[in-house]
Amino acid sequence: MSILSGSSILITGGTGSFGKAFITKLLNDVDPKRIVVYSRDELKQYECRQLFNDDKRLRWFLGDIRDLPRLNRAMHGVDHVVHAAAYKQVDTAEYNPYEFVKTNVIGSQNVIEASIDAGVKKVVALSTDKASSPINLYGATKLAADKLFINGNHYAAAYPTRFAVVRYGNVMASRGSVIPKWRQLGAEGKPLPITDERMTRFWITLPQAVDFVLNSFELMSGGELYVPRIPSMKLTDLAEAIVPGATLEHVGLRPGEKLHEEMISVDEGRRVLRLGDERYVMQPDLASWGYQPPADGVPVPEGFRLDSGTNDLWYSVDEIRAMLPED
Repeated sequence: MSILSGSSILITGGTGSFGKAFITKLLNDVDPKRIVVYSRDELKQYECRQLFNDDKRLRWFLGDIRDLPRLNRAMHGVDHVVHAAAYKQVDTAEYNPYEFVKTNVIGSQNVIEASIDAGVKKVVALSTDKASSPINLYGATKLAADKLFINGNHYAAAYPTRFAVVRYGNVMASRGSVIPKWRQLGAEGKPLPITDERMTRFWITLPQAVDFVLNSFELMSGGELYVPRIPSMKLTDLAEAIVPGATLEHVGLRPGEKLHEEMISVDEGRRVLRLGDERYVMQPDLASWGYQPPADGVPVPEGFRLDSGTNDLWYSVDEIRAMLPED
């Protein structure tokens, strides 16, 4: 029985790829009392309502996380929150930096404030590998958001609300994924654009991401940053899995793009414990709210770093192909 069973759950950015998969999992396996879907896009909300056949457990709130009064209204009576709303495109952030700050940073603080004021019990915020040692504006805003949520526990120390963060890599088949684009180009006999043959990435499926977030609600006491122990893949292997024998067209790194991604830096590794074979937990620097480390956590070795180019777990071409979503 999940702690989310029978509770009221709000999902910011709930009409995105993760949100829809998370809602599906909740409705099928968790049986919540109600799910509040909070997002800005009227059309996507309409499409979502059709997808879920206007399930009576779903409540639909048009609103922006930049709008604190609207968040306050939406969180009335909510027990748990998943914060998935964010601007995410790396190159778009370089051209629209303050828009990303207003949504990813200021909007995140609004979620924190509204959660505390509404008496929410637990909040899990979604992060990204680009928040570790960021070199682009998107990653910098997500690092700031991570810090806000972890340290939001200081603000909430005298209240029931607790915050945690999950950080993972690229989600296979999410909106903006390269997979459908490469499939289309392959069907047309055209070369596949690739930035660099050496490029690697962490990849996780939507079901894996959903389960990781659900399990984080069960484990968290407040102040944790959870990282899944997942394999890396080479972009050349992904191309081979999608279009065997395809010609690759080198286009160079986009603005703000890394050759390899990182989920835990060397400096962050000093605060990291490994929990079994499935996850790491980064502990907070300061914990005025009474954080207690997990009893089964094992410190990682000195100098530990989780990087997609030096990872000890890798997907093969066949494994990637088996994971690919259907057309």
